[in-house]
Amino acid sequence: MKTPSGTSVGVDDPYEHVERCDHLTDNGRCRYAAEYARHDPEFAAERRADDLRCPAADPEGKWEWRDCPHFRARQRSRECIRCGLAEVRLANAEARDTRPLLEEHHLSYHDAPEADMDHEITVYLCRWCHAKVHQSWARVDDDASPDPEAVAAKEERRAREQAETGFETAAERFDTGDEE
Repeated sequence: MKTPSGTSVGVDDPYEHVERCDHLTDNGRCRYAAEYARHDPEFAAERRADDLRCPAADPEGKWEWRDCPHFRARQRSRECIRCGLAEVRLANAEARDTRPLLEEHHLSYHDAPEADMDHEITVYLCRWCHAKVHQSWARVDDDASPDPEAVAAKEERRAREQAETGFETAAERFDTGDEE
């Protein structure tokens, strides 16, 4: 598959990387039909007639994920699906100016010629794997290790995170050098 601008997304079939639909409840019901019925009343009425059961999640159902007009799947775990690098978030003012380790990577694009629906399938890739995938030579499902630069960036963040959690008294933080 390709993006609308023609770069690779690193997969042949985005649905192979789907765990479940974001609208699916734990008991197999369609949350979209229940909460957003006004957006597609016909779809909601069909789902309500079947007790909101998701036909794609039902083992005996007649749908695949790709058959649902409102399917959406975003990766929940905050780690690169290619190399396994986990996100380390900074929780201070510095975080606003720091580029994240992980970036969302869209496996499906509704503007792409191969796409027939407006399905969002999004995973996380570290920014190093993300660049490799879009440069067309790497695949999302490659057996990859984190890039050395990625490991260094993660460890630097972890060190800053640990420094932030260290205890420092107010007197130490605001020492003005005025001693009595």
